[in-house]
Amino acid sequence: MDQFVVSARKYRPQSFDDVVGQQVITDTLLNAIKNNHLAQALLFTGPRGVGKTTCARILARKINQPNYDDPNEDFSFNVFELDAASNNSVDDIRSLIDQVRIPPQQGKFKVYIIDEVHMLSQAAFNAFLKTLEEPPKHIIFILATTEKHKIIPTILSRCQIFDFKRIVPNDAKNYLEKIAKYQDISYEEDALAIIAQKADGAMRDALSIFDRVVSFCGNNLTREAVSENLNVLDYDTYLKVTDLILNNNIPNLLLEFDSILSKGFDGHHFIAGLASHFRNLLVCKNEKTGILLEVSDKAKEQFITQSQKADETFLIKAIATANDCDLKYKSSQNQRLLVELTLMQLASITFDGEKKK
Repeated sequence: MDQFVVSARKYRPQSFDDVVGQQVITDTLLNAIKNNHLAQALLFTGPRGVGKTTCARILARKINQPNYDDPNEDFSFNVFELDAASNNSVDDIRSLIDQVRIPPQQGKFKVYIIDEVHMLSQAAFNAFLKTLEEPPKHIIFILATTEKHKIIPTILSRCQIFDFKRIVPNDAKNYLEKIAKYQDISYEEDALAIIAQKADGAMRDALSIFDRVVSFCGNNLTREAVSENLNVLDYDTYLKVTDLILNNNIPNLLLEFDSILSKGFDGHHFIAGLASHFRNLLVCKNEKTGILLEVSDKAKEQFITQSQKADETFLIKAIATANDCDLKYKSSQNQRLLVELTLMQLASITFDGEKKK
């Protein structure tokens, strides 16, 4: 049996064109190489799993082979990766500085990629300063970190800083669609949208979740199966709960909440999701803000239909009420009662005693 390779490694981008959601940064780096305007010290910063180390590796290969892109030629003898989490002492940096003086035997540059650079000790940072400011002509330093605020200002001032952004759910979903098609996996668009939302801006997390749900569902990813596997409340639940609230149906509303708890969902997770659902309904009411709704086209139609049943005043008050419950949840002695009381308050916002006896 062949060893399984996780998708995050198997589909790691091999060129800047393949990098997801970082178009501005990849274009800047390509132009810098083309115009011979690349700084010798670069700092890649941003959340986990968005492509910092990947871009560093692609850049390292690209500057050593400017005229062509061969994914199989990685110039590994010219690229040195250092994990600052386990090599954070002054001696480690001094050893690196000694190596830096030796020019490359083949190719144009030696590239040092220092990952998690914020883990270096204060003394190691200070030992690194002079070399980082005036490196030999054949050296490029690429520093990568998730915590830029922990790096001392004297290091930051010597680097050209690139801020990597979180991957928006739509970009993550589109990339997952490509991989699903490549693997001959049938899927529902909503299923991939749930995975993209769950990944919270990290492409690596999205690919890890994708592997997990494929193991669970096989070659057919459905919204129900993905929701069950990831233990997330899908939008159908919130659409149903909101309909009960708009109809002032408190008994069935409490029964629905009990059903949600019996499935193992957390009340805090539910109420936070309900506040987000009201927010989504609010943005649906205006064409300009409709682009802020990050769901599939099929789901968007359902959101728009429900948003027409609720006026803006109700939605704003509902968001504030649900958000207030979210803030009080952790300190509450009776958390279930707090959520039930909030649901009753929500169902009473539009209650008319004369009409609904």
